Amino acid sequence: MSADEPLPGSAVHVAGWVCIEYPGAWGRDVLDGTALGAELAAELSRRSDAAGVRVMFIRRPGRDEQTRDGRTVLLANSDPNQSWCERLVIEEITNLLDIDLTRVAGPAPGLGEPVVEPVVLVCAHGKRDRCCAVLGRPVAADLAAEFGDAVWECSHTGGHRFAPSMILLPSGVTYGRLTPAESALAVRAATAGEVSLPGLRGRSYWGPRGQAAEVLVRQSVRAGVNDLSVDDRGTDPVVTHRDGRRWRVIVQQRELDARATSCGADAKPVHPVVAVDMHELPTGIPTGSS
Repeated sequence: MSADEPLPGSAVHVAGWVCIEYPGAWGRDVLDGTALGAELAAELSRRSDAAGVRVMFIRRPGRDEQTRDGRTVLLANSDPNQSWCERLVIEEITNLLDIDLTRVAGPAPGLGEPVVEPVVLVCAHGKRDRCCAVLGRPVAADLAAEFGDAVWECSHTGGHRFAPSMILLPSGVTYGRLTPAESALAVRAATAGEVSLPGLRGRSYWGPRGQAAEVLVRQSVRAGVNDLSVDDRGTDPVVTHRDGRRWRVIVQQRELDARATSCGADAKPVHPVVAVDMHELPTGIPTGSS
């Protein structure tokens, strides 16, 4: 069981996203060649690694096997200083190679139409972990009933043991262990430019220490989705609000008893990062000062 494992700091560390509509069968890994074929998957894997982006499959809730008017591709950047999402349509799956993935790291490139409302990704990757399918698909269906085409089932998001898991784009804000009602609250908050706290795992743009630090600050300070930035290069991360306020956050790594990291997997110890305290920094003290 993962009920004693803290959620903050557990989101996958990703800055850029490439989400490909693929309603057919998914393999255990999206780029293992099962869906795209070995040659295309290998080339896309090489390009995505070079660009520093994560490739994911998406499909409409309900397992509709048909694509209409081509395949949707979503590109997103989760940098709070320039977060954006664009939607484009490709006619053939090989057209993926026409997309310059290196442009995902910068400002919105204009490769597709801007997506204004949050995109909702709910992990339902049963081939990777059956818990994600069993727990994720009902959440995706409920959210689709309220938010329509903003909602997609998606491939592996990291952290099966936190299922159902949800990612909001472009922010990369990630949630786990959410009920359908809590999931809907998180999407409504994102639509208003805010961040809902229940089930919050962290913002993907930061590493685990930065994620845990940002969540702790959010629990005490009102801040919009893009109002906080994190510098986690020092011993203790420093979280800065857009208004100039800053907090040094004390983080620790702990070891918990062995548990399965996914359904059916062998048990092994886990080492979560935990934010235990925060101190507001006086104005004028450099970030790296003690």
